[in-house]
Amino acid sequence: MKVFVTGVGGQLGHDLINELTKRNIECVGSDLAEKYSGIMDGSAAVSAPYYSLDITDREAVMKTVGEIKPDAVMHCAAWTAVDAAEDEDKKDIVFKVNATGTENIADACKAVGASMLYLSTDYVFDGKGETPWDPDCTDYAPLSVYGLSKLRGEEAVRERLTKYFIVRIAWVFGLNGKNFIRTMLKLSETRDELNVVCDQIGTPTYTYDLARLLVDMILTDKYGTYHATNEGGYISWADFAEAIMQEAGRATKINRVTTEQYGVSKAARPFNSRLDKSKLVANGFTLLPDWRDALKRYLKEMDANS
Repeated sequence: MKVFVTGVGGQLGHDLINELTKRNIECVGSDLAEKYSGIMDGSAAVSAPYYSLDITDREAVMKTVGEIKPDAVMHCAAWTAVDAAEDEDKKDIVFKVNATGTENIADACKAVGASMLYLSTDYVFDGKGETPWDPDCTDYAPLSVYGLSKLRGEEAVRERLTKYFIVRIAWVFGLNGKNFIRTMLKLSETRDELNVVCDQIGTPTYTYDLARLLVDMILTDKYGTYHATNEGGYISWADFAEAIMQEAGRATKINRVTTEQYGVSKAARPFNSRLDKSKLVANGFTLLPDWRDALKRYLKEMDANS
């Protein structure tokens, strides 16, 4: 089997290349940069075959995927700067990357007969209520430009392919990139107190754990839409921040505030990011470990690579 991974300069793409290599699965990576631009940790992501690819360039996508002839494409490349996406001068490029770029990848998959795995987000929902979102729920109502652009990506995949996985994730953290944990730790170096919202509820997702699940998926034909985050129950961002300080041995106090009190973000965030993951179990996939365990392992990984 040969797998093509887009977005290997990011958190998940980096871990996917490493997981594929561990399993002796042939893999090729791509990103926008001329050369691999992720963390230089001596991992497989650094040494794997690499293509510089702009996914919004349809001709380049068709040519590249046509040359590689993968059996599966794991599409991680995306615009993920949620607040910046709200700027008027950014909206066009956000949709060009997340919607048009995904259309291009899906068309290329169809042309070579490859299956496709597309990473989506809890932001496709409006976040109302407290009931966990079912992966097959179609009550989409994105609150942000980012959420809408990712939903358009989902639609592009469904319209073009039958052999696809759409996997929605939330609150992502991994070694190769920026994330909430890094932000909290950085701020704690100079601040005694931090305000963190307590009314947005979800569960974190460690890309190292997620990568194993996603590789398990592409080795099957159990196509469809899934939700995947770490286990351990639903928490608030404030709960997560408190756990980060505890595990890192930091004394910074976390002040629990409402989203309204926090009042900084340009993009509206869903209050309810609870994702129902029972479909994973129903299809024989192994759930991700507890988020607290994932946090401990991630902090050790950060220390080892600092």
